[in-house]
Amino acid sequence: MPEPALPASLAAAAADYTDAATGRAAMIARLHEAGDLSPGPVSEALLALPRQTLMPQAYVRRSVPDETPPRWELLDWSVPEDREELLRVLHSGDSVAVQHDGEPLLGRARGTRSGGAMTSMSSVMGMTAGLLQELDLEPGQRVLDVGTGAAVTAAVACFVSGDAGVVTIDLDEHVTAAAAARLADLGYRPTVVAGDGEAGRPDRAPYDRMFVSFAVPRLPPALVEQLAPQGLLLATVGTSSPSWPGLAVTTKTAQGRVEGELRAVEFGHRAGWGWDRLFLSAAFREEMATAEGVTVRGYRPPPPEEARGFWLALDHLRPGLVRTFGAGHLQIGAPECGSWVRVSPDGDGTCSVTGFGRRAIWHEIEQIAALWRAAGEPDAYRIEFSADGKQWAIAGSGRNELRWTLRDERPVKGDRR
Repeated sequence: MPEPALPASLAAAAADYTDAATGRAAMIARLHEAGDLSPGPVSEALLALPRQTLMPQAYVRRSVPDETPPRWELLDWSVPEDREELLRVLHSGDSVAVQHDGEPLLGRARGTRSGGAMTSMSSVMGMTAGLLQELDLEPGQRVLDVGTGAAVTAAVACFVSGDAGVVTIDLDEHVTAAAAARLADLGYRPTVVAGDGEAGRPDRAPYDRMFVSFAVPRLPPALVEQLAPQGLLLATVGTSSPSWPGLAVTTKTAQGRVEGELRAVEFGHRAGWGWDRLFLSAAFREEMATAEGVTVRGYRPPPPEEARGFWLALDHLRPGLVRTFGAGHLQIGAPECGSWVRVSPDGDGTCSVTGFGRRAIWHEIEQIAALWRAAGEPDAYRIEFSADGKQWAIAGSGRNELRWTLRDERPVKGDRR
């Protein structure tokens, strides 16, 4: 499929466009090699999409991890000395930060920002590409993109399905203003709306495909209602912990029956607006790794990291836990109360457990592991919906049933060690 022509506003950068196309092709090849993307419409769309048009400015972090306050530098495609580094950032496959502390995205000056936080970004390409591929976009479909961000998803939907049926919505009007302008530079004019994404856009419903690019505590009822018969909705469902996400795959039959599955996955979108995201400070990670506590030997090892169905259940049934994935052995902390557990193998098929704090995290792990094993060690859970809006994740049956309620409860801020 031919590559779209550069908009006139980028004519001055034409000499660098070949490099951008090369970087884009290399990124797509890596996605194919990793198994995140297969040849098809999404691959063609991403290969044709000049990322520097959607993200002509992006942030790179100049401070080291845990440095306070953090420092970022905004790179600008219109500045020749920034282009080489910006191209690397845009085509690395990593997430790309595009907004600092809710700032306007149009008309801002390049340079350094200190403190604050990144408030909008383009997600990791491997995850985005895989989800877009699972969305199974086709020409003529009505598509709702919830959480516009850098507008990559909206652009792919416009490329495959046609912009007339695409609606993209974001809470931040600065984000939507930039997205509308940059999509227009690509020749796309979907409906771009500033508003509550979880409320959807009922005046354009129903939608054949719906994509939520931030984590939600449960499937927003308004989005489920706006899903067309034989439609598909994808959303990350999770708690305030970033450690164990789930992907909710929701469909509606031709007769209007809603069916859902919650899959335990390795990566998911970040928590949405209104969520207080748990994290482990550098000091707390050091404490978990080295501090003394009560140690007991001879325990049965917990399910491995790859048993994501277990960890997903633990996250929902015993919320408030965060794992240090970079540690040599299992380390989990509860930052709201300062409790932690450290697990190491003994070499004889058992493990030693060191714990600290008022929360008995290891006991919670053992409890949920027993329930998960009795339910058949599921990797996915069916989602059931009641007529009054309740939602449950369920596996197994009878006495061996493992279930929890998906509640729309926004965690409140607390102590973050």
